[in-house]
Amino acid sequence: MTEPTNADGDTSGPLPPDRGPARSRRRAFAAVLGDLRAVDGALYAAVAATSTPTLDRALRRLSHAADHAKVSLAIAAALALCGPRARRASVAGLGAVAVASAATNLLGKRLVRRARPDREAARVTVDRYVPMPTSASFPSGHTASAVAFATAVGVVLPAAAVPLGALASAVAYSRVHTGVHYPGDVAAGAVVGIAGAAAALAAVPEAARVASRGGA
Repeated sequence: MTEPTNADGDTSGPLPPDRGPARSRRRAFAAVLGDLRAVDGALYAAVAATSTPTLDRALRRLSHAADHAKVSLAIAAALALCGPRARRASVAGLGAVAVASAATNLLGKRLVRRARPDREAARVTVDRYVPMPTSASFPSGHTASAVAFATAVGVVLPAAAVPLGALASAVAYSRVHTGVHYPGDVAAGAVVGIAGAAAALAAVPEAARVASRGGA
């Protein structure tokens, strides 16, 4: 019986592993990724093409106000004045923002390095413009921070869950509306935010209790 040969006809060694299935999986993954990018781009273009003059100014201001988590920081400061449970919520929220921001800026953006959308090519109206960040687009840091804060505070202070969740959703959408993020960036930012909140809630419960007792 003829012995199996390698690519050079040599029968002295084992055959190389069959790489066919691995190549097929890579091709399938690349195809799915390409389709997701196409959907992402189509959604971005649809938002850009939809005329919403009444919303443009409000969403532009909200997007700008969420820079460096300023909205979350202001709410955390207000919560710190409202009793022990609210102070625990404030500490948890700030911890979640810190974790989510670190994960976004030190890991996500450096690993993926997705380019920002070309909002001029997409014809995003100038009335929506906020400064285009110089950092990578994926994931959305504004979304990650807003969702992290809303999730952590909402767990500790359930009465705040709905309004803060609505605010975080508005911040997330504003980043697409103003043309600085694709919807996929925002979705990924939301996932990072939820994970950041979970990590903070697990890591800082004792710090939150100490903070609440300090002002009791």
